[in-house]
Amino acid sequence: MELIKVDKDLCTRCELCIKVCPSSVLAINKDGPYAINPDSCIACGQCTAICPNKSIDNMKSPLSKQIPIKNFPVITSQTAERFLRSRRSIRCYKETPVPKETLLKLINIARFAPTTSNTQGLSYIIVYDKKILEKATKIIVQWMENQLENPYHYSFPRHVKNYMENGNDTILRNAPHLILAIAPNDFKNGRENTISSLSYVELFATTLGLGSCWAGLFEMCVFADYAPLLNLFNIPEGKIITGALMVGYPKYKYKRLVDRNPISIYTI
Repeated sequence: MELIKVDKDLCTRCELCIKVCPSSVLAINKDGPYAINPDSCIACGQCTAICPNKSIDNMKSPLSKQIPIKNFPVITSQTAERFLRSRRSIRCYKETPVPKETLLKLINIARFAPTTSNTQGLSYIIVYDKKILEKATKIIVQWMENQLENPYHYSFPRHVKNYMENGNDTILRNAPHLILAIAPNDFKNGRENTISSLSYVELFATTLGLGSCWAGLFEMCVFADYAPLLNLFNIPEGKIITGALMVGYPKYKYKRLVDRNPISIYTI
């Protein structure tokens, strides 16, 4: 099947599709644009999205699946700044579980995040069972205990003490759910794409009344290939965990936007 289709009556040969293509896939002749390097197409959809007349279609990024933008940018800079700054890492959650349809809506936004050369390549696991998360916390504590004389991270003794003496989960924070990103074990862009995609999830979560936080200690244990933890999850064969995000309804509501260190900028 041909990669590119052009409506000759609508095409004005403006060449915008050629100029924005990141992979030099297109060229132009008297009939309009055509693919000279179809195998190089990364399905980014730039060519179809830029066309002012809807004259070009791309088999890998169909025009029919694109949504028109009437106004751009879609929000003001002030609104965007407040939205971005309002995201916080949530470590206190309500016990109320999040409906599965809400979690699916949340995770769906991840597929729109930018990825290396539009490789995408991620899948996701929703850990909905709280008992599995409790087992995971216990296993991670055991992993930390094995390293107390020479801990992998300075915080390990504190987390072990919190759990063993007080029963406090400062690892998964009693979050009702955990989202795991997974990728093929030979996928070299897995971690980079995960950071981008789960960052989208973090930001979108606030619009659904949810809070989130990266499960850093969980990730440390996973990336150390600790078998008892890995065996707890039904990871498809040939795939590995590339990131983890705690999700739930925030127990408390923040009243102010927190400041950060002044930015340091150099020019050359």
